[in-house]
Amino acid sequence: VQLLDSGGSLVQPGGSLRLSCAVSGFTWLDYYTVAWFRQAPGKEREGVSCIDSKDDKTYYAASVKGRFTVSRDNAKNTVYLQMNTLNPDDTADYYCAAGYYSGSFYPPHYDYWGQGTQVTVSS
Repeated sequence: VQLLDSGGSLVQPGGSLRLSCAVSGFTWLDYYTVAWFRQAPGKEREGVSCIDSKDDKTYYAASVKGRFTVSRDNAKNTVYLQMNTLNPDDTADYYCAAGYYSGSFYPPHYDYWGQGTQVTVSS
């Protein structure tokens, strides 16, 4: 299983970005969850959002609910994180991860991780 995350960039406050996570190695028999985590300098890794492959149920951290949207394109085996109304507190390295726990934001529940993509929100 491999995850390749991308899309991070420098963006001004109030702006938008879309992160992508290309997933490979799972089969259609696998029910798995893809999550987005982020880690800012000096802070612990925190879960942002996740989506289940079985029913496309989505979950969001309180800090991003209403601003971020997670989605998947099964034809492209890609999960997206659309981030709107970004603010400096959203600055962090963002990682996608895949595991088998539905709706979990607990990092040890995830077996596979992308390499991370940097998001900086600054004027």
